[in-house]
Amino acid sequence: MNLKIVNGKKFIRSIAFIFAILFGISFMISNQSLSHTEIQYKTIYVAKGDTLWSIAREEQENNPYYQNKSIQNIIAEIKQANHMKNSDLKIHQELRIRE
Repeated sequence: MNLKIVNGKKFIRSIAFIFAILFGISFMISNQSLSHTEIQYKTIYVAKGDTLWSIAREEQENNPYYQNKSIQNIIAEIKQANHMKNSDLKIHQELRIRE
């Protein structure tokens, strides 16, 4: 089978249109398959003697979300959720902890 392209510009536009349609369909399908569940947080307040390590250890033992995660990863998640640049805590500081 021997095909001859008569109008090159029309051919390129047609191919681009087909790819745009396929891209749009795949984008719609991928958006529908993503879950948009809201992350639930609880609030705790730092007490005297608390450290990020001790809070992370407590969460690792009692919070199902943090089970089987390393202390270092839990600390990193707590710092990220609370926009912390370092590990310094203050008494009565409010911390968001993922449930």
